[in-house]
Amino acid sequence: MTEGQKERLPLEGVRVIELGTLLAGPFSGRLLADFGAEVIKVEPPGKPDPMRNWGQEKDGVGLWWPIQSRNKKSVTLNLRVKEGQRVLKDLVKEADILIENFRPGTMEKWNLSYDELSKINPGLIMARTSGFGQTGPYKHRAGFGSVAEAMGGLRYVTGFPDRPPARIGISIGDTLAALFSTIGCLTALHERKRSGKGQIVDTAIYESVFGVMESLIPDYLLAGYIRKRMGNILPGVAPSNIYLTKDETYIVIGANADGVFRRLCEAMGKPELADDPKFATHSARGQHQKELDDRIEQWTQTLDAEKVLSVLEEKGVPSGLIYSAKDIVEDPHYQARDMIIHTEHPRLGEFPMPGIVPKLSRTPGKVQFVGADQIGEHNDEIYRDLLHYNREKLETLKNQKVI
Repeated sequence: MTEGQKERLPLEGVRVIELGTLLAGPFSGRLLADFGAEVIKVEPPGKPDPMRNWGQEKDGVGLWWPIQSRNKKSVTLNLRVKEGQRVLKDLVKEADILIENFRPGTMEKWNLSYDELSKINPGLIMARTSGFGQTGPYKHRAGFGSVAEAMGGLRYVTGFPDRPPARIGISIGDTLAALFSTIGCLTALHERKRSGKGQIVDTAIYESVFGVMESLIPDYLLAGYIRKRMGNILPGVAPSNIYLTKDETYIVIGANADGVFRRLCEAMGKPELADDPKFATHSARGQHQKELDDRIEQWTQTLDAEKVLSVLEEKGVPSGLIYSAKDIVEDPHYQARDMIIHTEHPRLGEFPMPGIVPKLSRTPGKVQFVGADQIGEHNDEIYRDLLHYNREKLETLKNQKVI
């Protein structure tokens, strides 16, 4: 590179139209935007994405939206009317990817099916995220992430055995679906270089959850075992749990590999435990999980958390505190890896948010601006500069409430 030049963001030149609302579709748009894709967020005029008001508020501003919609351009467009559908087709001519997470059949009802749009742009990739996918007997069911988490098997194994199934404290089903959709979009982009053709990326939220459920099915079909709620442990994997320290702090220790377990025993001052037949192998530790956890906690309760973690770190045993938001903000490792970044919000000023994941060594992603504060903020830029609509046409579309 010559002086003054900089590496382009890796997805620069990729244009994405985002039609979805809330989480599963838009989080995929966020990931693509983080790495330089031009993401055009479409909202119906007068009906903003509900995500704008989700989460805690500060001075009347929802604190989730600026993160979820960072790096995206906001336009308004009514897809329920024919003129709005024509405008979308003009956008599709200029796009590489279209993201939608409506109930299956909605795009077809609006005359915006993939068959219709691919006539306009044969290279279009259409990412369709829904509760149960575009096919199958459940395809028309409403499918929020919470339901998909339940039907994907996650809720059944989450929580403690003496209590009802619990949810994870974030919208994990939607997020997993967005991750899989993003992988699908990038895979389809790569394949398009070979074929010149686009395709549909069909992501079901329940399948995205089910896809990370490890050996759940062979456990059942081959071993007759149904995984259940086990609290903070994984059955047969030990030691891997939370342990109380002298200063009443819980820490996590993961030492289930043979070599790591031996180092844990040395840290505890009980090296002989590593050769005890009840604990010497992975299988044996799994069979005596409760007894082993009790022995470890007897040791951790003799020391404050800071001392326990210091000893374990010295011995190379994976361990750590259970962080709150406060702990994350104050942690020097988060700071060193730019995992809490700050950018300007038009109403709130300096705005903190999570950094970019993953980190690319040569062309890293970048947060260029927070989510558009005003709905339709980029109408002129997209409709006038990209689609070359003249002033008269724009005024007509506004008066007809198409944009």
